[in-house]
Amino acid sequence: MWAYKKSHNGNSASDYNELLTYLNLYINFKLKVLDAREMGLDKSDTYQEEIKTYEGALEVHKKVINSNKEHDYLLNEYREGVLMFNVSEQKIWNKAQEDEQAIDDYYKKNKQNYNKPLSEVRGEVIADYQQKLEDNWLNSLKEKYPVKINENELRKLIKL
Repeated sequence: MWAYKKSHNGNSASDYNELLTYLNLYINFKLKVLDAREMGLDKSDTYQEEIKTYEGALEVHKKVINSNKEHDYLLNEYREGVLMFNVSEQKIWNKAQEDEQAIDDYYKKNKQNYNKPLSEVRGEVIADYQQKLEDNWLNSLKEKYPVKINENELRKLIKL
Protein backbone atom coordinates (compact mmCIF):
# COMPACT_ATOMS: atom_id res chain seq x y z
CA MET A 1 0.00 0.00 0.00
CA TRP A 2 2.96 2.31 0.64
CA ALA A 3 4.03 1.96 -2.99
CA TYR A 4 0.46 2.41 -4.25
CA LYS A 5 -0.17 5.52 -2.18
CA LYS A 6 3.23 6.97 -3.09
CA SER A 7 2.44 6.69 -6.78
CA HIS A 8 -1.13 7.97 -6.32
CA ASN A 9 -0.48 11.18 -4.34
CA GLY A 10 -1.19 9.54 -0.99
CA ASN A 11 -4.63 8.34 -2.01
CA SER A 12 -5.96 4.86 -1.29
CA ALA A 13 -7.53 2.73 -3.98
CA SER A 14 -11.20 3.43 -4.40
CA ASP A 15 -11.85 0.64 -6.84
CA TYR A 16 -11.00 -3.07 -6.82
CA ASN A 17 -9.99 -3.18 -10.51
CA GLU A 18 -7.73 -0.17 -10.08
CA LEU A 19 -5.95 -1.82 -7.17
CA LEU A 20 -5.72 -5.17 -9.00
CA THR A 21 -4.18 -3.49 -12.05
CA TYR A 22 -1.61 -1.78 -9.87
CA LEU A 23 -0.89 -5.01 -7.99
CA ASN A 24 -0.23 -6.86 -11.24
CA LEU A 25 2.22 -4.14 -12.32
CA TYR A 26 3.88 -4.35 -8.91
CA ILE A 27 4.14 -8.15 -9.14
CA ASN A 28 5.75 -7.86 -12.59
CA PHE A 29 8.22 -5.35 -11.17
CA LYS A 30 9.10 -7.65 -8.26
CA LEU A 31 9.54 -10.65 -10.58
CA LYS A 32 11.98 -8.66 -12.73
CA VAL A 33 13.92 -7.61 -9.62
CA LEU A 34 14.07 -11.24 -8.48
CA ASP A 35 15.43 -12.24 -11.88
CA ALA A 36 18.05 -9.48 -11.69
CA ARG A 37 19.17 -10.74 -8.30
CA GLU A 38 19.36 -14.31 -9.59
CA MET A 39 21.57 -13.03 -12.42
CA GLY A 40 23.83 -11.44 -9.79
CA LEU A 41 23.26 -7.89 -11.02
CA ASP A 42 23.02 -6.70 -7.42
CA LYS A 43 26.61 -7.89 -6.85
CA SER A 44 28.22 -5.78 -9.60
CA ASP A 45 30.63 -3.03 -8.55
CA THR A 46 28.79 -0.46 -10.68
CA TYR A 47 25.49 -1.26 -8.97
CA GLN A 48 27.03 -1.20 -5.49
CA GLU A 49 28.65 2.18 -6.17
CA GLU A 50 25.40 3.65 -7.48
CA ILE A 51 23.55 2.51 -4.37
CA LYS A 52 26.22 3.99 -2.07
CA THR A 53 25.94 7.31 -3.91
CA TYR A 54 22.16 7.31 -3.44
CA GLU A 55 22.46 6.38 0.24
CA GLY A 56 24.81 9.34 0.66
CA ALA A 57 22.32 11.64 -1.02
CA LEU A 58 19.54 10.36 1.25
CA GLU A 59 21.70 11.08 4.31
CA VAL A 60 22.27 14.64 3.14
CA HIS A 61 18.51 15.16 2.77
CA LYS A 62 17.56 13.26 5.92
CA LYS A 63 15.48 16.19 7.16
CA VAL A 64 13.06 15.66 4.26
CA ILE A 65 12.33 12.05 5.24
CA ASN A 66 9.81 11.68 8.04
CA SER A 67 10.88 8.32 9.49
CA ASN A 68 13.43 5.54 9.38
CA LYS A 69 10.73 3.32 7.90
CA GLU A 70 10.16 5.76 5.03
CA HIS A 71 13.94 6.03 4.56
CA ASP A 72 14.16 2.23 4.29
CA TYR A 73 11.25 2.11 1.82
CA LEU A 74 12.84 4.79 -0.36
CA LEU A 75 16.22 3.10 -0.32
CA ASN A 76 14.70 -0.28 -1.19
CA GLU A 77 12.59 1.29 -3.92
CA TYR A 78 15.71 2.84 -5.44
CA ARG A 79 17.74 -0.39 -5.18
CA GLU A 80 15.00 -2.39 -6.85
CA GLY A 81 14.36 0.28 -9.47
CA VAL A 82 18.01 0.23 -10.53
CA LEU A 83 17.97 -3.58 -10.67
CA MET A 84 14.78 -3.58 -12.73
CA PHE A 85 16.28 -1.02 -15.11
CA ASN A 86 19.52 -2.99 -15.47
CA VAL A 87 17.83 -6.34 -16.10
CA SER A 88 15.34 -4.77 -18.53
CA GLU A 89 18.24 -3.20 -20.38
CA GLN A 90 19.90 -6.60 -20.79
CA LYS A 91 16.83 -8.70 -21.53
CA ILE A 92 14.79 -6.28 -23.64
CA TRP A 93 16.23 -2.95 -24.72
CA ASN A 94 19.72 -4.03 -25.78
CA LYS A 95 18.41 -7.13 -27.55
CA ALA A 96 15.95 -5.08 -29.55
CA GLN A 97 18.57 -2.50 -30.49
CA GLU A 98 21.40 -4.88 -31.31
CA ASP A 99 19.75 -7.85 -33.02
CA GLU A 100 19.05 -6.67 -36.57
CA GLN A 101 18.08 -10.17 -37.70
CA ALA A 102 15.50 -10.51 -34.92
CA ILE A 103 13.96 -7.13 -35.85
CA ASP A 104 13.84 -8.12 -39.52
CA ASP A 105 12.32 -11.53 -38.67
CA TYR A 106 9.75 -9.92 -36.35
CA TYR A 107 8.77 -7.42 -39.05
CA LYS A 108 8.39 -10.16 -41.69
CA LYS A 109 6.33 -12.33 -39.35
CA ASN A 110 4.04 -9.40 -38.45
CA LYS A 111 4.11 -7.50 -41.75
CA GLN A 112 0.31 -7.41 -41.86
CA ASN A 113 0.44 -5.00 -38.87
CA TYR A 114 2.57 -2.48 -40.75
CA ASN A 115 1.55 -0.71 -43.96
CA LYS A 116 4.99 0.62 -44.74
CA PRO A 117 8.49 -0.71 -45.34
CA LEU A 118 10.61 -1.54 -42.31
CA SER A 119 12.79 1.52 -42.89
CA GLU A 120 9.74 3.75 -42.32
CA VAL A 121 8.25 1.95 -39.31
CA ARG A 122 11.44 0.75 -37.64
CA GLY A 123 10.74 2.55 -34.35
CA GLU A 124 7.26 1.04 -34.12
CA VAL A 125 8.57 -2.44 -34.98
CA ILE A 126 11.30 -2.18 -32.33
CA ALA A 127 8.74 -1.05 -29.73
CA ASP A 128 6.46 -3.97 -30.62
CA TYR A 129 9.39 -6.40 -30.56
CA GLN A 130 10.44 -5.08 -27.15
CA GLN A 131 6.89 -5.63 -25.89
CA LYS A 132 6.99 -9.20 -27.21
CA LEU A 133 10.34 -9.80 -25.46
CA GLU A 134 8.94 -8.39 -22.21
CA ASP A 135 5.74 -10.44 -22.43
CA ASN A 136 7.72 -13.63 -23.05
CA TRP A 137 10.08 -12.81 -20.19
CA LEU A 138 7.24 -12.11 -17.75
CA ASN A 139 5.41 -15.27 -18.78
CA SER A 140 8.53 -17.34 -18.09
CA LEU A 141 8.99 -15.63 -14.72
CA LYS A 142 5.36 -16.29 -13.80
CA GLU A 143 5.79 -19.95 -14.67
CA LYS A 144 8.93 -20.13 -12.54
CA TYR A 145 7.42 -18.15 -9.64
CA PRO A 146 3.64 -18.61 -9.54
CA VAL A 147 1.86 -15.83 -7.66
CA LYS A 148 -1.61 -16.24 -6.19
CA ILE A 149 -3.55 -13.14 -5.22
CA ASN A 150 -5.83 -13.44 -2.20
CA GLU A 151 -8.88 -11.67 -3.58
CA ASN A 152 -10.55 -11.28 -0.17
CA GLU A 153 -7.49 -9.58 1.37
CA LEU A 154 -7.14 -7.35 -1.68
CA ARG A 155 -10.73 -6.19 -1.33
CA LYS A 156 -10.04 -5.24 2.30
CA LEU A 157 -7.34 -2.83 1.15
CA ILE A 158 -9.76 -0.67 -0.79
CA LYS A 159 -10.23 2.67 0.98
CA LEU A 160 -7.80 1.83 3.81
